[in-house]
Amino acid sequence: MAGQRQTTKSVPRDVPVSSGLAIAVLSVLAAMGTLATNILLPSLPQIAISLNVTSAAVTSAITVFLAVFGIGQLLVGPISDRYGRRWPVLTGFAVFIGGSVWCGLANDLPNLLAGRVVQAAGACATSVLSRAIARDMFSGPALARAMAIIMIAMSAAPGFSPLLGGALDHSFGWRSEFAFVAAFAGAGAIGYGIVLGETHNSTRTPLYPVAIARTYIDLIGDRRFAIPAATASLIIGGLFSMFSAAPRLFIEALHFTPIQLGLFFAGTVFIVFTAGMLATKLAPRYGLDRPIRAGLWATAASSVAVLLISMISPTFLPFLGAMCVFLLGMGVVSPLATARALSPFGEKAGAASALLGFWQMMNAAIGVWLAATVSHEAMFALGIVLSAFSLLALVLYAWGLRSPVPH
Repeated sequence: MAGQRQTTKSVPRDVPVSSGLAIAVLSVLAAMGTLATNILLPSLPQIAISLNVTSAAVTSAITVFLAVFGIGQLLVGPISDRYGRRWPVLTGFAVFIGGSVWCGLANDLPNLLAGRVVQAAGACATSVLSRAIARDMFSGPALARAMAIIMIAMSAAPGFSPLLGGALDHSFGWRSEFAFVAAFAGAGAIGYGIVLGETHNSTRTPLYPVAIARTYIDLIGDRRFAIPAATASLIIGGLFSMFSAAPRLFIEALHFTPIQLGLFFAGTVFIVFTAGMLATKLAPRYGLDRPIRAGLWATAASSVAVLLISMISPTFLPFLGAMCVFLLGMGVVSPLATARALSPFGEKAGAASALLGFWQMMNAAIGVWLAATVSHEAMFALGIVLSAFSLLALVLYAWGLRSPVPH
């Protein structure tokens, strides 16, 4: 049957993570969306001046990107389950590069936003399929290790990209940032084409609207997916709320310079890297469940600490300590909960990854909005959002997941 056709070129399952190149390429795929979002943050005021709009208006370039990035994943996942991973990924790279060029040439806000829509449409394909390809290639603890490394890449992109974007803006202007991400995507496309073949070698899922809707409904109703996926999405929502609140908190409230803010973002990468490496050690020894629970307790305790610090003594060092603990917990929970959500769904890995990515982006959007609106005190607002998301994730995971999932 055509719907069950197998491809001839494949990558074997359970390739050791240390074999390297495949995980490096998947990390590039995963990082494209967050790189294209955060690299612009230092340049938003200059973009507003260049395009003769307000700074508030130009932030819509971030909002539009996140919206399309999230919704587009719902379409890309089922397409890849029907037609395979290779051509959707390569098409995504091409679309992303085209959108980046469009943005770099834009002379008004509508054209910039149109380019960002195209850019996000390409980035959503590479991001969602990085997880699906990892699920194709790995299982159990090996999948957890792969997800941890991919999570490090996803965190490194928003961590280092503001520093990179600021340097590019200072030296060459804001349009150079779009040239850089286009070149980055081009290198990633070449690497993907050389290193990875088609990895989706299980039964192909029919591409019909009713079948797609049924697949998503089945996933939402399956606690093996829904509980860990919602847990990971809430924690990612907290992370994005921290990124969005950081400029207001550090520059306006704590009087840091933009360079010091960039250094803070860069420092988060090393914490998440440490947590990711810890996750790769914990999963083979303890399985997925116990480290996830420990990470959730860490994120909940540190989030409440941020809230208390904001009310008692909103100073930098206590806040920094609490955020370090949150990032450590997040760096353990996110890859392991993602692995737990995707593990049972080999034939639906694309759709499962797409739904997970959609939930993550929606929680990120909600977290960003709440952190900007619940209070004019940035640290207090962040404490409320982090506490709400982390405690909800802890309660949801502890209450909801009853049936065992293979480790």
